[in-house]
This record gives sequence, C-alpha cells and structure tokens, in this order.
Amino acid sequence: MSDDSAPPADRPLADRANFLLSQLGFHVAQTFAARLAPLGIAPNHFGLLMHVERGEGRSQQQLADALGVHRKVMVGLLDDLEQRGLVERRRHPGDRRAHAIHLTGAARQLLPRAREVADQHEDEVLAALDADERVALIAALQRIAGDTGNPPGVHPGLETAVRPGSAAASGEGL
Repeated sequence: MSDDSAPPADRPLADRANFLLSQLGFHVAQTFAARLAPLGIAPNHFGLLMHVERGEGRSQQQLADALGVHRKVMVGLLDDLEQRGLVERRRHPGDRRAHAIHLTGAARQLLPRAREVADQHEDEVLAALDADERVALIAALQRIAGDTGNPPGVHPGLETAVRPGSAAASGEGL
C-alpha cells in the first residue's frame, strides 16, 4: 500500500516551497536593491543603518556581535557608510581603543525616505494578501527563519560586504 500523503517525486517547481521562496526572495532582493539605489544605499546598508539608529553609540565590535557578523565585515560596512557620509566614528567614552558609531545628519534625513521605500515595496510585494494573510505569512516566515538559524533583523548580505584589498579585508583599522 502506498502513502498517498507523500508528494510525488516529479512535483513541479511551482509546487515546491523551496523553489518558490528562492524565486520570490531573488525577485524581492533585486527589486528592493533597485528601489534603494537612487538613495545611494543597498539593503545591507539599510539594515545596518537601522541597527545603528536603534543603538547609537555602540562600538564597532558591539554592532558586529549584535548582528553576528565578523568584525572585518563590520569594519568594511562602516568604512563604506562613513565614505558615504552616513555614519561617523567617535572615540568610545568607555574605551579609548574603541570607536562609537553614530549616524550623521545625512543619515537622519535618509532613513525616513529609505523606510518609506521599504514600506511601499513591502505593500507591493504583499498586495495579493489581505491583512490577516500578511500577519500569518510574517509569522510563518519568522518561525522558518528562526528555525534555520537566521538572526532576527540581520540581512544575509552583511556577510558579503568586505571588498578584496580593502582595509577591512586586511584587518586594518580595527
């Protein structure tokens, strides 16, 4: 006797959650990046700026630890944001060897616009769902993300921020 609940081996891609999540993830990542590009930032910048805003004055190391990224990656991201005039490093008041990270005035002007872009993009992506379905989808995605070891609110693009030959890649500036 066969198990009728088992999915057939020849299931089409459109019936596979892993394929659909990958397809949608690629689409959402590409369109979100394109929508943020006119603001001069990428999704990983947006995520880091949001974290800095919520914990301004933390050290580079504290940010790296909170986001679960290597310190060299954090240095590279902060170098990039500093070059764009969005963050500044100041001597940490409690540890003169460390730098405290602060948003600049430019970042304070940029973040509301970036949040608006993110909100509009999310509304467009989820347009086919009603309010209850949106809540259920977010809850299910949070559960899946947690079960797969993805830290809440940390964009996976943070891990790929080091550019070869940069000060961060060589470990300078730590």
